[in-house]
Amino acid sequence: MESRGPPATWHGLPLLLLLLPPSHEGRAVRHTLPRQRTQDRPALHLSNGPGQEPVTIMTFNLTKIIKTSSSSEFRAWDPEGVIFYGDTNLEDDWFVLGLRDGSPEIQLHNHWAQLTVGVGPQLDDGRWHQMEVKIHAASVMLGLDGEEVLHLRQVSGPLANKPQPIMRIVLGALLFPASKLWLWLVPALDGCLRQDDWLDQQAQTSASVPTSLRSCAVESQPGIFFPPGTGAEFSLQDIPWPHVEPWAFSLDLGLQLAAGSGHLLALGTPENAFWLSLHLQDQKVMLSSVSGPGLDLPLILGITLQLKLTVSRVVLSQGTKKEILALPPMGPASLLNLWAQTQGRLFLGALPGEASSASFCLDGVWAQGQRLDMDRALSRSQDVWTHSCPQSPGNGTDTTIKSPPKNLL
Repeated sequence: MESRGPPATWHGLPLLLLLLPPSHEGRAVRHTLPRQRTQDRPALHLSNGPGQEPVTIMTFNLTKIIKTSSSSEFRAWDPEGVIFYGDTNLEDDWFVLGLRDGSPEIQLHNHWAQLTVGVGPQLDDGRWHQMEVKIHAASVMLGLDGEEVLHLRQVSGPLANKPQPIMRIVLGALLFPASKLWLWLVPALDGCLRQDDWLDQQAQTSASVPTSLRSCAVESQPGIFFPPGTGAEFSLQDIPWPHVEPWAFSLDLGLQLAAGSGHLLALGTPENAFWLSLHLQDQKVMLSSVSGPGLDLPLILGITLQLKLTVSRVVLSQGTKKEILALPPMGPASLLNLWAQTQGRLFLGALPGEASSASFCLDGVWAQGQRLDMDRALSRSQDVWTHSCPQSPGNGTDTTIKSPPKNLL
């Protein structure tokens, strides 16, 4: 266990009643939703894009709560993010249930206690896990897959005596900057909830229409998925730097699925993204630079595609196949200059303004041998799957372009 602040005297138990979120879908426009049976509600995806807007917000009247247990099933490949946030007071009484390194984490802040607790087994294995929370007398129990993993024995006064009897519950996001947490956490979570049974439904006073951007009906596998027209960009200042003597830089792409035509990656600036680019077309990868003609290599899915850059050349290789692109002598357009300016970028997927039909799944992206985290991209399209991919091309995904690609957020 990890604890921050004073001893863990948990008088903030009302918030702990909400360890499990409901399964509505839609946007944060407040109004009361019609009641649905648990089995009738579709599974809800918890991520609402990189802007970290809530998937849904609900309010409960604490004076009317009788049933004090909740249960749900949860699935994710993502090791970090917020499952739900709850508060009765934004400044003085809030609670977060999330994942860190694949395991559940609770962060709590109220008048009596401020702490962070990590418990339980890994949940980022892509399987559905049963989660259950029970409140009994002054105790709080968290159960996973039928086994109790956390039991907190504390004292709480009657719920009706809370200074603020209205509680807000937010799915997949926080209502304040992540820097305010006791231990910083990436809020966005690529995960799903289903079969939820949420507290005492008679105590729910309102719920916003859910705005989940993705369906949980598609069977998934670990990875990163770029649907057509989507992309992400990293600042070169934020990823591992090239080796200095001699100058060298490497990028590795683990392509598992690929279809259509469009960019896979590019090195450049926001004003000129074509200093060096890798393009997908007719199941070939085409390498080109701003200096002149390029080359191509037949694409073999499932084998790592590697780019190795030096001062004088770029080596594109996959398995035993290799092609070499010569670079011009040092000059204003030299790739080395990209790292010397703050505007240097690594683009993945569609470039800003590009009408790309390419869709692809990666099992990872590595710069200088270190895996890049999509949650830490400088910007990305809201429809990028940050930690999962469909198991087969076209499995619940539309690979045709119907409109120009969305701007990166």
